[in-house]
Order: sequence, then C-alpha cells, then structure tokens
Amino acid sequence: MKDQPTIAAADTTGAVIPQGVAYKAAPGPVTTRDYVFLTLPRFTLLAFAAAIDPLRIANQLSQKPLYRWRVASADGAPAVSSSGVSVAADCGLGPVDRRATVLVCAGVGGADAASRPVLDWLRAHDRRGGTTGGICTGACTLARAGLLGDEDYTLHWENQAGFRELFGRDPLPQLYVLGERHMTCAGGAAATDMMLAIIARDHGDSFAAAVGEMCLHGQARAPGTGQRMPTALRARTRNPAVLRIVAAMEAHIEEPLACSALARIGGLSARQMERQFATTLGRSPGQYYRDLRLARARAYLLETDLSLADIAAACGFASRRALSQGFRALFGVAPADAHRARL
Repeated sequence: MKDQPTIAAADTTGAVIPQGVAYKAAPGPVTTRDYVFLTLPRFTLLAFAAAIDPLRIANQLSQKPLYRWRVASADGAPAVSSSGVSVAADCGLGPVDRRATVLVCAGVGGADAASRPVLDWLRAHDRRGGTTGGICTGACTLARAGLLGDEDYTLHWENQAGFRELFGRDPLPQLYVLGERHMTCAGGAAATDMMLAIIARDHGDSFAAAVGEMCLHGQARAPGTGQRMPTALRARTRNPAVLRIVAAMEAHIEEPLACSALARIGGLSARQMERQFATTLGRSPGQYYRDLRLARARAYLLETDLSLADIAAACGFASRRALSQGFRALFGVAPADAHRARL
C-alpha cells in the first residue's frame, strides 16, 4: 500500500494549472481547496471525470491554484472502473487533512464496494471534522459508514430502490445535494452540476458560469432538478390517459393495482385502456406493468441480499414461482443466476 502524505490546505504544491486560451479572473483572495477522490471497484468513469474536470478548468481559467486533488484507492493500486478502464491512484488510505473533502466515487455494485478499512478511514476523516461526499452510488458507502446522519442525500435513480431496502431511508430523487457536512450527486453529468455549484459558492456565479461554458455544459442545473426524464419521454407517448396509468403503475410496485383501478385512473374503460396501450406502447397494460415489477426485482437481486420470497413480495408477485417464471421469460436467466452474477 502506498503511503499518503497529509494534504495541507495551505500548501498549493501540486495543484494542476494547465495553460489555455480562455481566461477568467477568480474574484477575491486565492485559497487552495483540496479534494480526495476515492475510487472504489467498478466506479463510474463518466461521473469521476465530470467531477474532476470542472476543478481543472477553474484552475486553468484563473491561472490560479484554486483547487487541488488526489486520487486514492483502498490499496493505492489502480482502480478498475465499470467500463474496464483503470485509473491510477496517487495514494492509499493515508492521513488526510481535515480541511480536505473526500468524495467516494462508486458505481456498479456500490452497495458493497467499500471494504472495512475504507469505511474506517472515512469515519476517521469525519471524526476529525472533515467533509465527505458520494458520487453516483457513493452514498451507499457513506450510509454503511454511518455518516449520513439526518442530512438529505441522493444517488443514481437506478439504485434508489435497492438503497431503500438496504438502509430503510429515502434518497431525494434530485441531481445533487450540498449538505452541511456531506455532498452527494446522482453521478454522470450531475457530478458537473454539483461541482459548478461548489465553484459558484467559492468564487461566484459569474466565474462558475465561465467554467460551465468551458465544459460545454450549458446552463448549470439546480440541485432540485429531477434525475429522470419526464414519463412522457420515457414512455415515448403524450397520451395523457396512458401517462396517468403508467405513473400509477410506477407508484404501486409492491401492491399492484387492478386493471379496473388503472382504467379509472386513466378515465378509460378496460377495453379502451387495452387499445391505447397497444397503440402507444406496443404492449398490453398487464405486460407493461409486469415488466416494471420485474425490473424492480432485478434491481433488488443485483443490489441486496433479500431472499427470493421477499423480493417476490416486494414486487407484487404472488409467489417465488411466479417471479421466477416471469424473470426467466423477460431476462433469459433464472433469478438465482442473476444474483450470483453480481458476486
């Protein structure tokens, strides 16, 4: 394991300040702020890069050491991302100055990606008054370490159902959250939104807007912006009755609504509902609903250790057998095999 020297916030040695054509002065005195990006196995490369590059661009635009960062891994060795690309680490789990912010970069399998030494290291930084954060599924690691407390937080929408089952808490369905002691984002491009908000806090909206323009990010999105596209875009229809029914299905996975109740929600007869689903979505309401519930079951299989019976109940199936039959028909593999594949 590589030893990590303590990062001192007052020391600007090692800050990356590339040359560029564009220039934007950062207002106020320069205080170098430090970040440590902890890469866990199968972390999301896009979110990792989307978080680091705004800091690099801030330094480049201002030609000042506004930010400095190191990349850490549990053992100081390169970490392999979910895309198979390895990223070299500058250090292992050495001491970190309490003024530095540690951001946990996770992704696939984020619920159990962190080892016990990683959890202990994060707790130690928190006890010293350090700030921690999670990128993509990094909030899972913060929750396992017991660091989230009563603060709001978020993680990628794909992993929120599993998070609720594991930790009994509801993440916010938004892009990012900047709390008092912790910051979290949904990953992907949301990492850039979060870092632009931090840069705006440190150096003003005008400077952050210039960084965002260099990222070709367009207008920075507010933290409360929803992660998922509107139902109309996901379902690829603007039919208001179908959209009301789909929204009701998504809200009632564990206790599925009867077809008659769904038809009433859409203001349709049962026959009209069948016809409109076939026309707009190419499936019957029953098939569409079943596939939603099976997708949730797959998320539980890949992210939790719930029994098959518990997953069947949580996804509205009458029995393990009913779940297994539907799962194999949709995904071409038995649920038990899907669960083993994550290990």
